[in-house]
Amino acid sequence: MMRRSILGSAALAVLLATGSGAAYAAEQPPSSGSLTALTYNVAGLPDLISGSDPATNTPLISERLPHYDLVNVQEDFNYHEELYAADDHQYRTETSGPALFGDGLNTLSRAPISDFRRITWDDCHGTDCLTPKGFSHSRIELAGGTGFDLYNVHANAGTDPGDLAARRSNITQLSEYIQRNSRGRAVIVMGDTNTRYTREGDNIRELVDDNGLTDAWVRLERGGERPAEGSAPLKCDADSPSDSCEVVDKILYRDGGGLDLTASDYSNEHTAFLDEAGEPLSDHFPHRVRFDWTSTE
Repeated sequence: MMRRSILGSAALAVLLATGSGAAYAAEQPPSSGSLTALTYNVAGLPDLISGSDPATNTPLISERLPHYDLVNVQEDFNYHEELYAADDHQYRTETSGPALFGDGLNTLSRAPISDFRRITWDDCHGTDCLTPKGFSHSRIELAGGTGFDLYNVHANAGTDPGDLAARRSNITQLSEYIQRNSRGRAVIVMGDTNTRYTREGDNIRELVDDNGLTDAWVRLERGGERPAEGSAPLKCDADSPSDSCEVVDKILYRDGGGLDLTASDYSNEHTAFLDEAGEPLSDHFPHRVRFDWTSTE
């Protein structure tokens, strides 16, 4: 037994000395890489109250999700099985239930998901109170032991005073939660914030500034300059949206915890989610960001 052990150690030493240890080195986890992230409100409310024909469109959405490494969906309510049916992501969160019972938030990922939790908003207004909306928090594990905290968000909709007050409360609640629970860590926030930089009464700047976040759209499409509060909304052409129009669906991020994150490409994925007649599969645009990452530990 001792002789075999000595021979095995000697053989390994010879392999490493002669350069045959390259295969062993190649098996070490990479210290850098990239991932494509998508956020998409899939309009999965019951068919009778949804304006997007989810019974027909959700299976079509499902077929296209495998093209992305990391997906946050909102309004994944009554057609959850259909949404997951054609998808092949190895890691996916379980549904919290249909409308009236669930929050509609789910994450699909190529990388492991851990410490997943759901948090309900403290405040809501109007029809948003009919289901327990909120945000989710999880950790995405990249190669080499690095990773980041992921947030999926669906804030209160609407623009009347009650809606605005509830949404400001939502954004403040999320911001304070990130400060408590993701201190020093890399973070990606993706979801339907229902906010606009141009809209007076929204506090999206609070979330970004208080947590050291970067808006991928602002950085890549506007050279880092946010639209002025109170200025005319930068609305999208419904049939042919450009990457320069502002939407309520946001992708925000920051470095931390030994991980450098850089948003290198942004795209409104409108044309990737159309039916055969050229009609959109949801009443929201899907948005993609490519992230390049490097472990600094």
